[in-house]
Amino acid sequence: MKFPVEIVLKGRDFAVTETLEIPHGEPSSWSDEAVRDALIEILRAIDRAGNPKTDAERQVVLRGFSWIVEPSGKDVVLAIEIPMGAAVAGPFAIGQKDFDALISRVLRSATPRVASTTVH
Repeated sequence: MKFPVEIVLKGRDFAVTETLEIPHGEPSSWSDEAVRDALIEILRAIDRAGNPKTDAERQVVLRGFSWIVEPSGKDVVLAIEIPMGAAVAGPFAIGQKDFDALISRVLRSATPRVASTTVH
């Protein structure tokens, strides 16, 4: 599936638009793997916008960012913010609650479990 993402980096007053592609069908049929792939590609696109001369794709960790799924007509968009900037991806033809639940599940599974005896 192909989808657009608009990226605005901190300190810039313009957006960069990129078309991303993941090897999965329509969002209404996405599994956790598809959502993980979409999140990784969006975060990599933000990195490319800030580091255009870098050819290597850096490792992506699915934590440390803010996100929200918002309605956009009959579809939804996904907004992500990290310290270097923000991105809005979509629209995606999937229900807001369903997409939100998928993303929440993927991010929970990406967070290491801490033993209950740990004090912070």
